[in-house]
Amino acid sequence: MLVCNNDTELAIRQASALFFKNYVRRRWNDEDPSEGITEEDKTFIKTGIVRAMIALPTILQMQVGEAITLIANKDFPSRWPTLIDDLVSNLNSTDMLIVNGVLQTAHSIFKRWRAQFRSDKLFTEIAFVLNKFCMPFLAIFKQTDNFIDQNGNNKDALSILFETLTLLMKVFYDLNSQDIPEFFEDHMIEFMSILHKYLQYTNLLLTTDQDETTAGPLEKTKASICEIAELYAQRYEEVFAMLPDFVNSAWTLLTQTTPAEKNDLLVGKALSFLTCVVRIPRHSSLFENDDVLHQFVERIALPNMALRESDQELFEDDPIEYIRRDLEGSDSDTRRRAATEFIRGLVEKFELKITTIVMNYVSHHLQQFQQDPSSNWLSKDTAMHLVTSITIKGVITKNGVTSTNLMIDINQFFESNVLPDLQASATSIHPILKLDAIKFVQTFRNQLTKKQLGDSFSLLVNHLNQANYVVATYAAVTIEALLSLKRDNQIMFTKQDIAASAEALPMSLFRLIETGQSPEKLAENDFMMRCAMRVLIASQDGMVKSVPMVLNHLNAILVEVSKNPANPKFNHYLFECYGAITRYNGPHSADVLSQIEGLAITPLLVLLQNNITEFVPYVFQLIAQMLELRHNQPLLPAYEQLLRPILTPDLWDSRGNIPALVRLLQAFLRQSPETFLTNKFLEPVLGIFQKLIASKTNDGYGLDLMETIHESIPRASLVPYEQQIFVLLLTRLNSSNTEKYTLRFIVFIYHLSILVDVGPDFIITIFERIQPGIFEQIFNGIVLPNTQKIISTKDSKTTSLGLTKFLIASQEIKNISFPGLWSTILTTQLKFLELPALDTKNDEGLIEFELDEVGFQASFVKLNTASSPAIDKWPDVIDPKTYFVERLNNTLTSDQKVQSGVNGLPQATTALLRSYGVHL
Repeated sequence: MLVCNNDTELAIRQASALFFKNYVRRRWNDEDPSEGITEEDKTFIKTGIVRAMIALPTILQMQVGEAITLIANKDFPSRWPTLIDDLVSNLNSTDMLIVNGVLQTAHSIFKRWRAQFRSDKLFTEIAFVLNKFCMPFLAIFKQTDNFIDQNGNNKDALSILFETLTLLMKVFYDLNSQDIPEFFEDHMIEFMSILHKYLQYTNLLLTTDQDETTAGPLEKTKASICEIAELYAQRYEEVFAMLPDFVNSAWTLLTQTTPAEKNDLLVGKALSFLTCVVRIPRHSSLFENDDVLHQFVERIALPNMALRESDQELFEDDPIEYIRRDLEGSDSDTRRRAATEFIRGLVEKFELKITTIVMNYVSHHLQQFQQDPSSNWLSKDTAMHLVTSITIKGVITKNGVTSTNLMIDINQFFESNVLPDLQASATSIHPILKLDAIKFVQTFRNQLTKKQLGDSFSLLVNHLNQANYVVATYAAVTIEALLSLKRDNQIMFTKQDIAASAEALPMSLFRLIETGQSPEKLAENDFMMRCAMRVLIASQDGMVKSVPMVLNHLNAILVEVSKNPANPKFNHYLFECYGAITRYNGPHSADVLSQIEGLAITPLLVLLQNNITEFVPYVFQLIAQMLELRHNQPLLPAYEQLLRPILTPDLWDSRGNIPALVRLLQAFLRQSPETFLTNKFLEPVLGIFQKLIASKTNDGYGLDLMETIHESIPRASLVPYEQQIFVLLLTRLNSSNTEKYTLRFIVFIYHLSILVDVGPDFIITIFERIQPGIFEQIFNGIVLPNTQKIISTKDSKTTSLGLTKFLIASQEIKNISFPGLWSTILTTQLKFLELPALDTKNDEGLIEFELDEVGFQASFVKLNTASSPAIDKWPDVIDPKTYFVERLNNTLTSDQKVQSGVNGLPQATTALLRSYGVHL
């Protein structure tokens, strides 16, 4: 293998290793042997890959080690039982670079256990590993400890050995992550003594400079030990006899560690460990002494909660990174967040004592601030964070804080210490204090009164014009949160509440966004665009006069970001803005809709012409949304020019396009069915249907399309194709059926039976033309037995009405051609009507959604603001049960065959019919 050839240049070997890893990722797939690696080659690779890896330089070991992990994820342990033996055989090497390669590979294989659910299969795999790995692991653990002692004055050796030690800690955690192995319990003293030793270990040779920003070898090792200590405290504290020793050492470590950024990881892990122990009831006695609690707050919490100079530099120099660290939780290992969690842990166990202690410090820091607000602003910043840390109880959800410390009067604190900072001019107060005040509103929006929130809202709007970018962004984030806020399941801020700001708000946001000097900079702040989206949703039709201005800004932004669609979240919110403008203002009048079409369609079509792949599904959704609002008006040329291109097969090859393309095609069919006939587009559409119905992923879209075809295209035009359509449907039902397809097929049958132009007897005729007797076979064997599984509100109405149609309108069913089928359908209908009523939701309120997972993906991403309106296809029927009873009563008086069918029903069935109001 080229990677292993020492005579080849390192750069070429590195490229080969990378290619090999990616080849394994793509091709090691048993499900597709024709494309994958042969079994013979797989065996050859697995036999020699570990031996090959350990002989490579470190830079190549990493790539090959990742390839081993990829293979292990597929084949280990059942199809690669020798893997652990191959790894273990190299653990006894005295060459620590080889040992490190083995440990890194072992960790990359074992770490998946940490997040897996407990199962017999998982524990069988872990037991398989433990049986072979534990003894060599303990041996290398001890050997590494001995080597460190022997090389205490050798910096180069220590650097490699501490890399080994850190890897040992990671593997230790992996092996213990699901349950404590018996081996580790038996050797607890040996393991824990070494771990405790290195939690306290110091060596000047390994001490990095104070201005370093990343953790050095000592910090990494000690942080890993704290993680292990926390795991044991949480899961195995009954056998963790040395827990008090680890607590004392972590306490000492925290009081002696400098504020340098390189220590952040270690401080975060140590505080997390102590927080865990504080929350354990039987160990809380370690901390309940008043003096200990004072020391915890003063010597651990306060120093780590204070804003450091490096934090201020980040605030000024890289505002978007500062924002993301805070808002997206990427600061989970920062001192401030860890100190906050530590205080919250103390409050849980010692609420009265800790609240009293902390509030004394809060008062002290606020007094310091009042003495010299300009110089002592950091004191107030600390006070604000202290108050937040002792006030929040429980989990903070996406909707804010749900439970608080009742000893803290949030509303009074807001009036005294927060509102004045919101009201202060930008030049009279440090921007970080502005930020603190805004964050307080966002955090405690559920606890503040509507008046307080309303006062804050108008002030926040003004903050969008702040020169400080971070402050303006947090104002946008908080405005978005307030506009999403509900009380008693009702939106707190209606369009009337925000009417005074509705027109100015999005303009301020767009101006801030447009300050970006490149597509990447313009799109980096998705928080601003999310706020703009929320304002347009909350304002609803209150933006009708501003539609041209809003769309001009959106178009300008769209032109820029289309040059490099680098931020998926920003892009999504941008298109949601288009959807919101159309959804709430398009129905206002034909003139407004024409304005929207005139301004939006051309920029959207340019995206299609330029083949901006990420944006294509969004474009189709938005054009479909506008087209659906035209209500049978003649098609504009802009729409007409799009119809032929969307019928080309290439567009339908991308799975991300299909939901939006189907919806757009449905909109065209409903708005202008004659266009399909005059331009001979019907056959291409049927070809698309055939492609969709063959796919297990897209078959539902195919049936959606076919329903619309039958609703829109005259029956006479479909006659030449009907039999082949049903042949395709039945072939799929027979050859590669799924429950999803079965239920959708059933709804389709019921749907066609209701259509005036089709009806139940047409369906029966088509089935029998394909194969005599097949209708009864399908109806009795598939349709009726699975009808009870149809649970969606929309499909439920169609199902009940369809059953009524087969009972009342089908002459074939009532004839003796299908003996017993009428009563079976009636029984199915009664069972279906007895199912519990389904909840229906009015989707015209505030659109709610979370988009944290939006990213670069081939799958379809739905625009919530452009979602298809809920259409009741059968508006003349209010209640399916009432309709069934009325139709049955009418038929009983005029149809002897139905009377005969009812007379032969069981007594329980007739009693149920009478309870519905059927006249028997």
